[in-house]
Amino acid sequence: MPHATIGFMKLRASQINGCAFCVDMHNRELKKDGESDERIWSVAAWRETTFYTPAERAALALTEEATRLADHGKGVSDEVWQEAAEHYDDKQLASLVVAVAMINAWNRLAVTTRAVPGGGV
Repeated sequence: MPHATIGFMKLRASQINGCAFCVDMHNRELKKDGESDERIWSVAAWRETTFYTPAERAALALTEEATRLADHGKGVSDEVWQEAAEHYDDKQLASLVVAVAMINAWNRLAVTTRAVPGGGV
């Protein structure tokens, strides 16, 4: 699984969940890993840009639907799952699902404890 894909997934879920601590951390990690400012800054509007590969776009769509389960009252749509399955094998899909679950858990911990960006938990 490309490290950048997981990083962008973590950043996007953290944005959705309003976790300033994790948004700051994942922005910094992506920058340290050599990602461009354009890709880092535009992840919140990834659908409107051309900065992401089709595989990254599929991972971001999966991240958004899995993060927003309560918003739509159903699981990840068949369309989003199929798109992800076109780019990732079963092991990679499992990694994506676990990454989404983990960042959502970390977001909830950091938001609940009011973790401050740059200040630790």
